[in-house]
Amino acid sequence: MGQAAAFWIMAVVIVVAAFAVIFLRNVFRAALSLILCFIAVAGIYITLSADFLAAVQILVYVGAISVLIILGIMMTREVQKGSPVNKMQIPAAIVAALLLGILVYVVTSTPWSISSQAPLTPTTMPLATKLFSENGFILPVEIGAVLLLAAILGAIVITREK
Repeated sequence: MGQAAAFWIMAVVIVVAAFAVIFLRNVFRAALSLILCFIAVAGIYITLSADFLAAVQILVYVGAISVLIILGIMMTREVQKGSPVNKMQIPAAIVAALLLGILVYVVTSTPWSISSQAPLTPTTMPLATKLFSENGFILPVEIGAVLLLAAILGAIVITREK
């Protein structure tokens, strides 16, 4: 019962945060709502016993992508005004409604089979060992982190007021 309740709480948080991203006029607050949505998705992964995916979600999306989005917002002027109204709202709403209809049809017509047994072997530790061992991908991850830090510092120096 506790896991199901946590799942539904996280699902509601994801939907509310996604609507906040769409409808908030302040771009910075919309980015913060996007971060909340990413964190709630990591919570969903935790309720599904996918610990490694939750850790990757936090590191990649909450850590890297959100920092880049907020940095991009902070580099722009007129953050308080938000997005200007354009003439594509009605066509975008039509496309979004069509996509929603297709997704609802696919989800409801697919025969979802759920296993009643847990996986026989854990997948989190072997995957983490493969990715972050000496022969794995630790060096590219570290190089990416250093490049991201350099890009952020460069952007701060470029946009700093004189």
